Amino acid sequence: MVAGLELRTSKDLKRIAAELRRMDNPEMKKRFNRELRQAAKPMVPAVRKAIRQIPSKRRYTASGLRGRMSKATKLEVRTTGKDAGVRIRVDGRKMPNKEKSLQSYMEGVKPRWRHPVFGHDVWVQQPSRPYFFKTVDQLGRQTRQNVNRAIDQVARDIS
Repeated sequence: MVAGLELRTSKDLKRIAAELRRMDNPEMKKRFNRELRQAAKPMVPAVRKAIRQIPSKRRYTASGLRGRMSKATKLEVRTTGKDAGVRIRVDGRKMPNKEKSLQSYMEGVKPRWRHPVFGHDVWVQQPSRPYFFKTVDQLGRQTRQNVNRAIDQVARDIS
């Protein structure tokens, strides 16, 4: 699960990152990454909280499915390459084997979530419990403003 944040134009972040590389100012690059990370940081605890509140018959534990999904939630800031941007991700690569796509099934991005009932030779279909996009949408506007403010500040400092 990944949510990208729109910038004024898709080229703003890449343009500023390229200018910072050209300037060869490591302190300015660090500050730019730090400000982008700070701008989007409030989304991570909000998504983790939404994961913990997914309805379940079992109580929340750090070692349970919701706990593992919560631990796999992270913020990514990339200022280079094709995937430059700020992203919130519930990273399936951080999940145990055979659970790497459960966050997508839980959100309802993948159509059906079937699994065997423990101790029985019976399969059941599990309903999705959307948690990610509704949380990100609620915080998205403020976060976009914060990210754009950070980009504007660094752009002014470069000029």
